[in-house]
Amino acid sequence: MSFSLGDSQQTKQAAPMPPAVFVRQSTGLVKNVSFFDSIAMNMSNMSVGALLGVIGIAGLFPMFLAGQDTGGVNLVVLSVMAFLLSFPQITIYTIMSRRFPRTGGDYVWVSRVFGGPIGSVLSFMGYTLETTAYLALIVLSTVFSIGAVGLFFEFDPNLLGLAVPSQVPGAIPSLQFVVGAVIFAVLIGINIVKPKAGFKLVSALTIFGFFALVLAMAVLLAGGSTGVQNFINHSYMSFNGTNTYHHVATEFPSAFSLGATVFMLPLMAAFVYPWLNAAPAVAGEIKGRSALKWNVPISALLVFIFLTSSIGVMYLVAGQDFTNNAYTDPTMVFNNSFNFWTLAMGVSGNSVVAGIIGLGWILSNLSVLAYGVIVISRYLLAQSFDRFLPARISNVSTRFGSPITAHLVDLIITIVLVAFAAFAYSTGGIGGADALFGAILASMVYFIFVGLAAAVHGMRKEGGGTKWILMLAGILNVFVFGFLSYQFIAYPDVWALHPLTYYFIAGSVIAGALIYFGSSRYNKGRGIDISLAYKELPPE
Repeated sequence: MSFSLGDSQQTKQAAPMPPAVFVRQSTGLVKNVSFFDSIAMNMSNMSVGALLGVIGIAGLFPMFLAGQDTGGVNLVVLSVMAFLLSFPQITIYTIMSRRFPRTGGDYVWVSRVFGGPIGSVLSFMGYTLETTAYLALIVLSTVFSIGAVGLFFEFDPNLLGLAVPSQVPGAIPSLQFVVGAVIFAVLIGINIVKPKAGFKLVSALTIFGFFALVLAMAVLLAGGSTGVQNFINHSYMSFNGTNTYHHVATEFPSAFSLGATVFMLPLMAAFVYPWLNAAPAVAGEIKGRSALKWNVPISALLVFIFLTSSIGVMYLVAGQDFTNNAYTDPTMVFNNSFNFWTLAMGVSGNSVVAGIIGLGWILSNLSVLAYGVIVISRYLLAQSFDRFLPARISNVSTRFGSPITAHLVDLIITIVLVAFAAFAYSTGGIGGADALFGAILASMVYFIFVGLAAAVHGMRKEGGGTKWILMLAGILNVFVFGFLSYQFIAYPDVWALHPLTYYFIAGSVIAGALIYFGSSRYNKGRGIDISLAYKELPPE
């Protein structure tokens, strides 16, 4: 029996098309990210401005309460050590983001190396949900900075309600929640309606924040030790003459301790040097190969210079003894919002200059939120694109060119956590919202697997020097983040690892596993094997 070519074509045309593994053949996103935007994204991710505002409340003060040697901590040495320990991370993200230039960044290569059941769950736990918790705390930190700057200028005594956590007398949690929720919702709205403007906003906020940082350093250097002492002794920070410069500086003399300095490494890990995954997460939207190649090392180096210089200037003009002791004094930290920014504002002696510095502090926090809004939506989109999360989340608006559903999911989760952070910052027992800070442990564990994935990829897929560089960097990353994870776990009272922290992390893992296997079963019934998605790169 013979058949014609035409019959064969008709038969082929009549056959049903098999369902696609990926949701569609392209993400629908546009290459809107310039070289500078990519650097700004990473610099915002590394949260220098936010760290300079909370070194006391999140680091030295809890360390002091735990009975540790805060006088032995040298924050300049700490910054140098943390930067050096981030070299493996810098190497991994520089190489791997070029090998996997896709939306979702490390999620893509971790899930391709370890497969969907492990890679998806790890990423969902270690970055997606953990970062929503971190952003909720940064929302609250932004509100604190607004209140602290307002109090500095004596706009309204009620601004104390914005400036301190809920357990401190005078706090107004309801107002903190409303202000924080409005700020975050506006940022979400901007990224939905005009995604390109969202990237430019990150760049603009980053520029202004670091300009204010340089201005603050110049003010401190110009004022010198005399300027610091005059401000502390004759301002609201003296607290009716009881907290004079001399009193604070001589309360606990310092003597450098390597052990005490190493003890504070989790503070740097929580805010700064490991966080190099912002630009890689939007790699599919970056224009130009140079940006892919250089954004990670350049941003890491710039942040190191700015952060180390800021702390160094503060030590130089205020003295290490005064600075460390002030960060451990509850009156200075909570009642007077003492930090790098407020000290520079006071030393300036000029309302305009102080206003620029204060605005820089606020906008530095906003830049973290602005990058976070973008990056979280890209992780959600990538996970949805592989059908790990519901396919609807990966929808990109044809009108705006933005992943609207992913942004709205981020908005809902973060707003709920902001409410928790505002009303129950520290409650004792199983822990309040400060336990969300301890959830950074999830990211430390995730970065261990990022290192393992890089090492495995190097061994399997690379050749020559790149193979050995990736394997070495990956193994070193395992040791670095293994040690940091140990530090978090070993000192739970310092790093806010309450029972609620472990519930949050365990719940993230369980939720991720249930989502993966639920999605696998659902899609299998539609003729789609989602495990196949993790055997190839997703389309751009």
